[in-house]
Amino acid sequence: MNWDLIFTITNNFALVMWLILAFAPRREAVIKGIFYGGVGLLALTYAVIIIPLMTGLVDGGGSGGTPDMTSLAGVKALLASDGGATIGWIHYLAFDLFVGIWVANNADRHGINRIIQIPFLLFTLMLGPFGLTLYLVFRLFRRDKPENAVYPA
Repeated sequence: MNWDLIFTITNNFALVMWLILAFAPRREAVIKGIFYGGVGLLALTYAVIIIPLMTGLVDGGGSGGTPDMTSLAGVKALLASDGGATIGWIHYLAFDLFVGIWVANNADRHGINRIIQIPFLLFTLMLGPFGLTLYLVFRLFRRDKPENAVYPA
């Protein structure tokens, strides 16, 4: 497989979805499009590639053999291969975009200005759980916080 091409396509695709999430009007059709067309396609890409990669049906560009996900050494070996790094990156792209959609929807629902949301979305794009943590801490300490500021409703 051409891992460089798969990496480039999925990475650029995810960046376009993030730009739409950050700057497009938050209409229901837009959010559904990002969810199904963005997260859904990334997850589908992951699903289509992970089984052949993990079973050795496609060459991951590593040392060969079936990847061992039960030890740190096995995970390091998998991620050190082109296929493993690419599939790992697609995994991050899909889940981080999913979390970004949640942050954006939640912030909209709680009346948080779009300009304030953008840094949280950027941190979620770049650092995943750290961006989510920053957003949840922001909600917790907001002066006009909703009753459920700690619970991510």
